[in-house]
Amino acid sequence: MMNCLQSWPEPVVRVQSLAASGIQAIPERYVKPPSHRPLSNCDFSLPQEVNIPVIDFQNVFSNDHRLREEALRCIYRACSEWGFFQVVNHGVSHELMKGVREIWREFFNLPVEVKQEYANSPATYEGYGSRLGVEKGASLDWSDYFFLHYMPVSLRNQNKWPATPASCRELVAEYGREVVKLGGKLMKAFSMNLGLEEDFLLDAFGGEENVGACLRVNYYPRCPQPDLTLGLSPHSDPGGMTILLPDENVAGLQVRRKDSWVTVKPAPNAFIINIGDQIQVLSNAIYQSVEHRVIVNSDKDRVSLAFFYNPKSDLLIEPSKELVTVDRPALYPPMTFDEYRLYIRTKGPCGKKQVESLKSPRPCDER
Repeated sequence: MMNCLQSWPEPVVRVQSLAASGIQAIPERYVKPPSHRPLSNCDFSLPQEVNIPVIDFQNVFSNDHRLREEALRCIYRACSEWGFFQVVNHGVSHELMKGVREIWREFFNLPVEVKQEYANSPATYEGYGSRLGVEKGASLDWSDYFFLHYMPVSLRNQNKWPATPASCRELVAEYGREVVKLGGKLMKAFSMNLGLEEDFLLDAFGGEENVGACLRVNYYPRCPQPDLTLGLSPHSDPGGMTILLPDENVAGLQVRRKDSWVTVKPAPNAFIINIGDQIQVLSNAIYQSVEHRVIVNSDKDRVSLAFFYNPKSDLLIEPSKELVTVDRPALYPPMTFDEYRLYIRTKGPCGKKQVESLKSPRPCDER
């Protein structure tokens, strides 16, 4: 089936080039329907200071039992009520975080012909891209990106990573190592909070050597009509979890909170963590993946790094048997991440429709 995804259905336009051309109005392809525009469904009754939880991650491994329990409780609440949280004191060097973000900003500021050498196709998405779905005539988002595989090692091909700027490959490799370590620690916390063995979720993903990990660096250029479009349409992440390094200067990520959109205010030197569809399935919906989107603005561009921490692609993912009871039967059928990802790639971002469509119908389910 991947054969049908070997090429894009129409010529790819680089959003950065569009933005740099000085246009005053965005092309029709980027204009969202009125109900999907940034200001159409924001609930201004929410207090403006609302933000996703910020958690001091070093406390999870503290010798102080009280601090440890409180940190785990905060993570559980964030996973089950928000689907999103920020972690500080996470163990990844702040200099490395800053350096890797800057090196990617340099990459996107290179001449377009240099970046074009890394142009991607929908067969793997690896490389320099500007669209996510492959449906012809689809509505497009105001962003470019660079996507690369990091784990398993057999999929890692540094020749497909940018050779310019000179230290890019080296920094990406170091950053990947550190973020994979953080991912493993988060998985332990998630497992413990579900009452499972601490390695349960990591083992369900295939173990340390077999997890899938990939990086998408997002570039959101300035936009002359930010009220008409989005940098990234509403979606939940299809994989296990996402470890996001946000732009430290410009907010843009919005998280759905009931019927409202909350703009995330990044804490200094924090990662933003969100639950993906695969952990929602494994936890039998105790943990929730949550819809999110990205808004753009007319004054500044933005760079963010989304590190996706996923199950080994050919493993069946299904609700953990320990979390299935008579009162809470299994909500999802077994499915490999490969099968699920192909469905997503064909359709592009579309809210939470994908994971919700998998739910087994239940006679007593009134939704």
